[in-house]
Amino acid sequence: MEKAIIGKKVGMTQIFDAEGKVIPVTVIEAGPCTVVQKKTEEKDGYTAVQLGYEEVAEKKLTKPELGHLKKAGVAPKKVLKEFKLDNAAEMNVGDEVKIDVFAEGDRVDVTGISKGKGYAGVIKRHGAHRLKESHGTGPVHRHAGSMGPATDPSRIFKGKIGAGHMGCDQVTVLNLDVIKVDSELGIIAVRGAIPGPKGGLVYLRNSVINVKEKGAAAGISNNPQKASARVNPQKASARNR
Repeated sequence: MEKAIIGKKVGMTQIFDAEGKVIPVTVIEAGPCTVVQKKTEEKDGYTAVQLGYEEVAEKKLTKPELGHLKKAGVAPKKVLKEFKLDNAAEMNVGDEVKIDVFAEGDRVDVTGISKGKGYAGVIKRHGAHRLKESHGTGPVHRHAGSMGPATDPSRIFKGKIGAGHMGCDQVTVLNLDVIKVDSELGIIAVRGAIPGPKGGLVYLRNSVINVKEKGAAAGISNNPQKASARVNPQKASARNR
């Protein structure tokens, strides 16, 4: 079943598992989110719900935003985000979505806005090499260098690396493990790092990646190449199983 919630990045820490191994995790303060609007197949052509997160003063919202929320009978919300969920048809305006929709062992995709780095050159932005610092380059060691083509086509193609605004992009990290869920504190800990600064807004939803079982749980493949690899472990197909 598809699940989703809105939250804020708290920061990173580490958790020890039952075997004593260290797991780096990101703590996210998520929910509760309120259903502000419900999209239906008959009226809108698809089924979805709009979730509202974090109460805010009325003076910080525009009149259209306030009218939209008052029509739903919901307190002013700072963030509105629409999600297509499997159980959207069963949800009603005013319902709350809490962090307990997720459980330990789930896999989630986290979307956020990456940290802004300001105006950056090609070395920091694209990992380009420096120019030599001996003779002939002048005081341009970190510049992009010549990129102008000849008479044909007499222009620079789109997509060429160059200096420019770095960061502040929407980034989605896929397939992160949910390590811990605390319903009382309203926090969730996911394995690894997620985009954005501390306090940054993030969207969590169940992962779109279908994780296949490995090892004995996956069963034996009928592929004859893999069958021969089981006989000869030196084959590449045996190493890549």
